[in-house]
Amino acid sequence: MDVDVLVVGAGPTGLALGVDLARRGVDALVVERGEGLAPGSRGKGLQPRTMEVLDDLGVLDEIRAAGGDYPVGMIWQDGRRAGEHRMFDPAEPTEDSPYNAPWMVPQWRTQEILHARLTGLGGRVAFGREVVAVAQDEDGATVEFASGPPVRARYVVAADGGRSAVRHALGIAMTGETVDPDPVLVADVRITGLDRDNWHLFPPREDTGGGFMAVCPLAGTEDFQLVAQFPDGTPVDVSPDGVRKVFATRSHLAADAVTEVRWVSDFRPRAALADRFRAGRFFLAGDAAHIHSPAGGQGLNTSVQDAYNLGWKLAAVLGGEAPASLLDTYEEERRPVAADVLGLSTRIHRGEARRGGETRQLGLGYRSSSLAVETRADLPEEALRAGDRAPDGTVDGVRLFDLFRGAHWTLLTVGADAEPPVLPGVRTARIGSYEWYGTGVFLVRPDGYVGWAGTDARDLREYAARVGLDAG
Repeated sequence: MDVDVLVVGAGPTGLALGVDLARRGVDALVVERGEGLAPGSRGKGLQPRTMEVLDDLGVLDEIRAAGGDYPVGMIWQDGRRAGEHRMFDPAEPTEDSPYNAPWMVPQWRTQEILHARLTGLGGRVAFGREVVAVAQDEDGATVEFASGPPVRARYVVAADGGRSAVRHALGIAMTGETVDPDPVLVADVRITGLDRDNWHLFPPREDTGGGFMAVCPLAGTEDFQLVAQFPDGTPVDVSPDGVRKVFATRSHLAADAVTEVRWVSDFRPRAALADRFRAGRFFLAGDAAHIHSPAGGQGLNTSVQDAYNLGWKLAAVLGGEAPASLLDTYEEERRPVAADVLGLSTRIHRGEARRGGETRQLGLGYRSSSLAVETRADLPEEALRAGDRAPDGTVDGVRLFDLFRGAHWTLLTVGADAEPPVLPGVRTARIGSYEWYGTGVFLVRPDGYVGWAGTDARDLREYAARVGLDAG
């Protein structure tokens, strides 16, 4: 084998997975068809749950320094400010959830931060490697490229986007729909004449042929992201002059107010889900597995969390700590989540749902997973259960996210006298009763979800053996 894991695609998904594998000591290689990291702001919103993931991956300080809060939307009509609009329902941080709102960072900057973290951990990215063929056998998989030698790996993760070459080579279909037939232009531009304190919204006007335009200052940069919708059947001019013409036609400013067009693309909003997330030694993650409308800011976030779910499982199996069957739980857990989030994105796009609590992704979990074992009876409806995200908080001088941070499992005893067993590679702690947990014993997975919950830690030995935590 050349490597244990080959990750195809150096977007946020592939880089986050690369970081997670590198910190666990897994021999992995990330390959990217482009000659460098992809440009463009694309997925600019990081949801609170993703902020927690990035905290654990060791890049939160850089992410916070690179971005900012979402600005208030300013609605323009005939060159006048005609009202305000908030993109997301407001929320206050709580003790269990320290990040309360989306954080804006252009996608290209998120990628730079993850790439720096990956190389700092000794990880590798090979650019200019376009996949042309794949094959697998009982021992591993082989990936061939348009240039350069093939790579042999024990497992391959396709994180190569919505047009995934790996997915196509494997013959895995995607089932979905066109969310909106109207094409959309998106561009990173520099503009004079608009303040950077507001997200500037220009509603459709009949005299411009219809279609909205939104111009958002990109936190941490001098750029704006310009998004413009066009009626179905309208050709979209993605040249710099085309971008300037759209801006001048739909705003009260002249074309030369756009001083620079730094990146531009176009798309039609779709929702699609891969029929499978796994084919033998190949896994699909991110846009290769699910394609979202950008409404609600769910795509990049769901993708990074795919990587976060898969990383620790690959490491446990490759390290001989857990049986290979653990990898079956990746599709079991992530495909239903992706399906639910796709539905939410589509409803938001069509105006059928708000950008509220669901979009923060703190309530997503795996209660129906075979890895979620709840042994307590008669729990109240609001109780924390196996499969739920493990909340934060500071109790008896212990901050729980500090306790969970890292590549380990955590055995947390809350308000109980049970003596925890010694489990290799498991951090243990005991705190007093805490409202977000109640009382009990909670085995928290490396990705921050409760795997097992009960009242007597001695009862978790069977579960521990199943996930590779041999209790002896």
